[in-house]
Amino acid sequence: MTAAQPAKANSVILVDDESDVRDAYRQMLELEGFEVAASPDAETALAHVSQHWPGVLVSDIRMPRMDGLALFEKVREIDSELPVILVTAHGEISMAVSAMRDGVYDFIEKPADPEALIKTVRKALDKRRLVLENRRLRGLLDAGEGLESRLIGLSPAMQGLRETIAMLAQTDADVLIVGETGTGKELVARCLHDFGARRQERFVAVNCGALPETIIESELFGHEEGAFTGASGRRIGRIEYACGGTLFLDEIESMPVAMQAKLLRVLQERTLERLGSNTLIEVDIRVIAAAKSDLEEAQAEGAFRSDLFYRLNVAGIVIPPLCQRRGDIPVLFRYFARLASLRYAKPDPDPPGPLLAELMARDWPGNVRELKNLAERHILGLPLEPVAEAPRHDGAGGQALGDQIDHFEKAVIGEALRRHGGRVGQTADFLHLPRKTLYLRMRKHGFRREDFV
Repeated sequence: MTAAQPAKANSVILVDDESDVRDAYRQMLELEGFEVAASPDAETALAHVSQHWPGVLVSDIRMPRMDGLALFEKVREIDSELPVILVTAHGEISMAVSAMRDGVYDFIEKPADPEALIKTVRKALDKRRLVLENRRLRGLLDAGEGLESRLIGLSPAMQGLRETIAMLAQTDADVLIVGETGTGKELVARCLHDFGARRQERFVAVNCGALPETIIESELFGHEEGAFTGASGRRIGRIEYACGGTLFLDEIESMPVAMQAKLLRVLQERTLERLGSNTLIEVDIRVIAAAKSDLEEAQAEGAFRSDLFYRLNVAGIVIPPLCQRRGDIPVLFRYFARLASLRYAKPDPDPPGPLLAELMARDWPGNVRELKNLAERHILGLPLEPVAEAPRHDGAGGQALGDQIDHFEKAVIGEALRRHGGRVGQTADFLHLPRKTLYLRMRKHGFRREDFV
């Protein structure tokens, strides 16, 4: 066993003190494509086990000095979720069953049936991969550090979006976010808040489209007791409640024009009056507004005030729809699938190539929200429902066929490289490409082998 060589995702440590048996098992597993490290004793095997090791351990029970059960106990101290498979003689079956109650993954009876051993090792490796992926994902979610962990995507559009958010988060400027339904406007607003100076204060979200016109003024500005029928006491409005923090006004295009004038005054003077009061209250807030459509068209139709538009649009962010960044679809789908596997305690297998091809070909009228829904259905084993024909993006918003093909090719090659740990030979075989052709495609898309190891 060589400690200097990094462990691969299909690694197996095989422990048996009988050299002929050990060699037979090793050859059997290697013929099936596993990376096998054979060890004559438990002590040598333990030196290669860690919490981050991606493989499984197969061990005989009867061995001198440290037997298989003692080895399992040592492994459990290092990582209780690392699969250990015991090879047992007939008289040791009851002992192996008891060990399974203590956490041994499975046992194989001597002489080991090749098909049963290979099947058990494969299942154990799938479990190990899922455990490590879930740990990594939990760490990512718990840490919550970096915009990359919040705004997922490798496309130039997403990289540019993260750079813009990082820059604007350090200012107190009001921001107008424009994007289709499901693109993540509230997520962008929360990132602007969470990575800014006001992150310790409140983030108050108001969906202007969900508030009836009869109560929107009271919701935003608050009221004094007796201000209107039913006002039995003083109420602090959303704007005042957000004082010191961030006020997020979603679907701002739905706000009644009369209310727009009152909001404009708050934004200009940073003061408000509760309904039924003549007292001015100063409010220290950052305002982030979001709209599903271009507000310039609403201005032309008289549905949105121009002065409010310019006051809100001190800094503007446009979120691209998913159909304009198809290269992000595989990584987003995998991310949402992992979240769903954690939530529902279900396995998270790699999405097959045909599924990725189908996802890349869709128009995604529901954008990232729709993709998340399909990822959850995939993890739950439900059929992926066909979507209604989406309105096509034409003109500058459309994508040429060549661009769509490039996005798809980049996604498929990147996924294959990730699946094979950056090993170009195996990736080329998997894609049925000559190695030279794969190298040329990798260079075209900016892929480096070391990025996937």
